[in-house]
Amino acid sequence: MKTNKLTSIVLLTALFTGACKQSPIVPVAPEVPVVETPDKGDADFSKFVALGDSYVAGAQGGTLFDASMAASLPKILATQFALAGGGAFNQPDVNHVNGLNFVVFAGTGGAVSTGRYLLFDPDGDVDPDGTGCATSRSAAPRSAGSPLALAVCPSTNTTPAMPSPYDTFQTLGALLAFTGDKALLNNFGVPGTRVFHTTAAAYGAAPPTGSPWYFRIASAPGTSTLLGDAASKGHKFFLMSMGLFDVGLYASGGATGNINGFGSNDMTPQAAFEGAWDFNLSTMLTDPAAKGVVTTIPDIISLPFFNTVTWNAIAFSDKNCSDATTIAGLNGLFGGYNGALDFLASPAAGNAITPEEAAKRKVVYGYGKNPVLLEDETLTDVGATLNAISPALAKFGKTRPATATDIILLTAGSALGTCAGSPAPGIPISAPPTGVPTGSWIYGVSAPLPDQYAIIPIEYVDIQARTLAFNTKIKDAAIAANASTVRVAVADINKEYNKLLTDKVYAADGVTITPTFAPPAGMFSEDGIHPNSRGYAFTANVVIDAINAAFNAKVPKASLAAYTPTALPIKGQ
Repeated sequence: MKTNKLTSIVLLTALFTGACKQSPIVPVAPEVPVVETPDKGDADFSKFVALGDSYVAGAQGGTLFDASMAASLPKILATQFALAGGGAFNQPDVNHVNGLNFVVFAGTGGAVSTGRYLLFDPDGDVDPDGTGCATSRSAAPRSAGSPLALAVCPSTNTTPAMPSPYDTFQTLGALLAFTGDKALLNNFGVPGTRVFHTTAAAYGAAPPTGSPWYFRIASAPGTSTLLGDAASKGHKFFLMSMGLFDVGLYASGGATGNINGFGSNDMTPQAAFEGAWDFNLSTMLTDPAAKGVVTTIPDIISLPFFNTVTWNAIAFSDKNCSDATTIAGLNGLFGGYNGALDFLASPAAGNAITPEEAAKRKVVYGYGKNPVLLEDETLTDVGATLNAISPALAKFGKTRPATATDIILLTAGSALGTCAGSPAPGIPISAPPTGVPTGSWIYGVSAPLPDQYAIIPIEYVDIQARTLAFNTKIKDAAIAANASTVRVAVADINKEYNKLLTDKVYAADGVTITPTFAPPAGMFSEDGIHPNSRGYAFTANVVIDAINAAFNAKVPKASLAAYTPTALPIKGQ
């Protein structure tokens, strides 16, 4: 039994006939679309250079690989520019079908290597017990090259190794040994780049000091800068797209500044962002004849990484299963907790918390969907008081059920339902409280989901405010650059991604796309942050619209049908 279901929409066409005599049907010739002759307008695409982060590099599924780079945002743009006088566009290919997963690699300090994420269905369409009680696991992102994984408490199912040809990955040594001609490069997109990284020589130093992705293409590793390399190519037109990681690294770590336990990634201060943005833009405009396009930063909620796992993802079945016993056990545990909250909100406890806070912290489970249990740093810490009442309650000092205003991250999918007291890759260990066995101490159910897997409302407000401030700066800088003549177009990715999230579907070129990574229509890749090839084509068309409007050009849009969506899940063997 799968937890995800495919639904079909059947369109019924009703034919109505009037009571009066019908007029004869006159055939109408199909409308022929008007095809405009490509025109560069006031721009010059003969020498095109791109500077930015992983969207510019062409990341998909948590890394760079051959097919992803072939559909990078600037590569698609260059293909369309070629129709309006554009020249050659060279990229620093990684020459591997699965790449080196920079999320997993960084999150383990470089100790583990795997490749790109793919959707992987470990069980297929199996109903383990034939009753629908022990449901099989649904498809989820998993790294190429992942070996056989042993059962993780409380599950008894092992996860098979990734099958061929998804059983390989690129080694760090092979990645760093770039053999192409650096002097011919046009694409200076580096995964993880923030606006201030572009001027730091140390960014191109050998890892772990510098970025392996810039080190491999730096003209003088440890001495040159990413901005200097990009601006030295004599470009006539440029794409500058970055800023996502100035907020996104912080957000993807649950607003803790922590991603898979790897380092601090706070949001870039506003003043630092503004100074770095101005310097980057003015440098790319050094040649008076140069023009370009910049992009805004997407609101994180428009990305599937932040909207795929629901706040009420804990489900229990009302069939004749063991869920009734589980629910009874959980309500027994939290019955004491709920009673303790009522006491803390009473005069007898000095009104340690308000009745309103006590109410929102109470936990009751039932059949159907239930809220994820999570930590909330804004709550009053009553851990010591709860411990005095009962050691079994000590770990619920800042705990409450999630609400619809909480954001549960995609990474939570690997933690929810696992034993918090057992080690698992990338998941923290939380010893169960006194009297609670490890097998019953389950993340998101009986054990609060750690802070790094969720964003609470106050954190999202901060992230959204910083994104808005950064985007305001990006637009204002373009206005300033266009004071005397138009030199910089602004492609509002933020606006168009949010529109797609609201509309839920977009159709063009005979295909439809949705703001998810679910095949076949999803426009995002398996990591939930980067577009897939078709999603990059959609994004490129947003950029092309901005270019055409700003420079009186007629650059043809990319055909969405020419680029592939996220692939169907791979079956376990």
